[in-house]
Amino acid sequence: MSLPQELRNNGVVKYTGEAPQEELATGERSTRNRVARSILDHGPSTVTALAKRVGLTQAAVRRHLDALVTDGVVEAREQRVYGARTRGRPAKVFALTDCGRDAFDQSYDKLAADALRWIAESGGDEALVAFARARMAAQAEAYRPAVEAAAPEDRTRALAKALSADGYAATARSAPAPQQGEQLCQHHCPVAHVAEQFPQLCEAETEFFSSLLGTHVQRLATLAHGDGVCTTFVPRGGPTAAQSAQNTHSASASTAGRNPA
Repeated sequence: MSLPQELRNNGVVKYTGEAPQEELATGERSTRNRVARSILDHGPSTVTALAKRVGLTQAAVRRHLDALVTDGVVEAREQRVYGARTRGRPAKVFALTDCGRDAFDQSYDKLAADALRWIAESGGDEALVAFARARMAAQAEAYRPAVEAAAPEDRTRALAKALSADGYAATARSAPAPQQGEQLCQHHCPVAHVAEQFPQLCEAETEFFSSLLGTHVQRLATLAHGDGVCTTFVPRGGPTAAQSAQNTHSASASTAGRNPA
């Protein structure tokens, strides 16, 4: 079965522990994905309709639906009735949640790249940079309270925690000698594929880190460039926040999206 016919991330069917070997052997996960795919293709569905489409008993379909509901992939709701209602309660149908839809292949990366390309062609590089900075400014306002509430020596860790809450899987650690400072590492980037084409996103993010931390920072590596992790060096006892914007503007332009020399 080709990738578009299945859940993009099979991990969306979660297990609290190691899946039993007999469960894996009988293709439980693949069958569960077929049930979810059938709902995607046909819309909110009753147990009876699903059983007919995927060739399972209603009891088997209910078992898979229970697991998908637990995982937040589908939800139960009353079937909408158009026109005159018949007697009795409406049938229960199962529909995909937003999480369930996101587990299937999407075209968000292409849409974002097309939009940024249009901005660049219409307004030039200045418009693209302005968009990238405005996007990061909005993100900064959400992070600023947590970062500024932390002690100066803990602010990089506070920023890492805030980034992780937004899906960046970030950590902070001491930089290797002889560097004096910390490394902010992002093990995931939701916009990495788009940033490959538009490094202005990485440059704006570097400026954003500098503004929040009140010091100049240096981008050492990025996922968008093909590195295994986005790494930003945060020096200890760097310039003040007032000085950081000018320092970071030149540093980000020369190092964002590039490997260290």
